[in-house]
Amino acid sequence: MENNIKILYSKDWVDYELIDTGEGEKLERFGKYVFVRPYEGAVWPKDNSIKEWNNIDGKFWSSKQGAKSGWKMKEEIKDKFELSYKGIKFLALPTPFRHLGFFPEQASHWDFIEEKIKNTKRPIKFLNLFGYTGIASLFALRAGADVTHVDASKQSLSWAKENEKASGITGLRIIPDDVLKFLEKEIKRGEKYDAIIMDPPKFGRGPKGETWKIEEMLPELLEKVKKVLSKEPLFIILNSYAIDSSSLSLAHALADTMKNFKGQTSAGELCILEKSKGRVIPLSNVAIWEN
Repeated sequence: MENNIKILYSKDWVDYELIDTGEGEKLERFGKYVFVRPYEGAVWPKDNSIKEWNNIDGKFWSSKQGAKSGWKMKEEIKDKFELSYKGIKFLALPTPFRHLGFFPEQASHWDFIEEKIKNTKRPIKFLNLFGYTGIASLFALRAGADVTHVDASKQSLSWAKENEKASGITGLRIIPDDVLKFLEKEIKRGEKYDAIIMDPPKFGRGPKGETWKIEEMLPELLEKVKKVLSKEPLFIILNSYAIDSSSLSLAHALADTMKNFKGQTSAGELCILEKSKGRVIPLSNVAIWEN
């Protein structure tokens, strides 16, 4: 596995652009809007010659920056605005959690999901755990999969439904539930899935106050995931913004889970290509098992 480390990024974005990074910040374009958000990994100088640094529509301040946490906007953006990636349309809006309802570095996942499902000459049941606003689910759906989308946040699921409508495709099975409880029920029902993506948070609460802590619960999650796999699984993606250690930690855990299946596990980083210097900027750890 140590020789199978992947640096994953998409060169195909049109509606999103990482313009520059530096001094703990990233300068980004989302459609017509330009925002500054914290990026603690940017331990190098920003390029002050880039005019967009001085002409932004909004900035998210973290508590670490010595200011009140939250967005400071030039003008309030009240309504979600439409973006697209390779023909899948979805809605974006600055949220109190610094993101805009999607993670642009995950575009490489969307590409992988659609390609793998399209190239598989059999029906695929796809499961998106901690599915958030559903863009990965929409790519799986367009590729022809039977898609189940699970998240504990009703707000996120409402957004997923809006994205489904914006995309012009239908068929998502959207379920508001705690992920571990959902998996327990699927195990009892004997439901099986061929492809799974999961992006567990560091900390969270389910719809009935269930507590999630990734350090304590990731082994249980993977054990339950193994029990809902079909006899011939296609792939599993384990993504994490919450694990501070190397992506190898995720890959070792995933490889151990899948040790009885034929396939290979890779570790890697989700990145964005930076316009100003052509560098790839790492934003998330990931492990992928595929058959």
